Amino acid sequence: MSHLKNLPLAARLRHAWAGLRHAAGAERSLRTQLAALCAALALLAYLHPAPLWWALVLLACSGVIAGELLNTALEHLADHLHPQAHAQIRIVKDCAAAAVLVLAAGALCVAIALALDLWRAH
Repeated sequence: MSHLKNLPLAARLRHAWAGLRHAAGAERSLRTQLAALCAALALLAYLHPAPLWWALVLLACSGVIAGELLNTALEHLADHLHPQAHAQIRIVKDCAAAAVLVLAAGALCVAIALALDLWRAH
């Protein structure tokens, strides 16, 4: 049984926060995505779009960050279980990276749709 199973909410949140801090410190890609989130928040505050746009942008950004965290977790697990180079491990890592790429492309599409909507409104 996992030592994290059935812990109080505060303890689970501490573990999640520790994972986010570790990944942000270790992964440049995640730091880039977190910077993009901050930029998106600043831009939303400046542009004052409708609440639906806030929801779409924040959902897209959080999806990219969650994908990046899952990619990081999978890479660490794969490297721990099979430290040597292996074709199947490379495919697993490439697919996880591709998932983040797809999420980032979706977030970019949301940004373009927001820009077009704001441009059309003015």
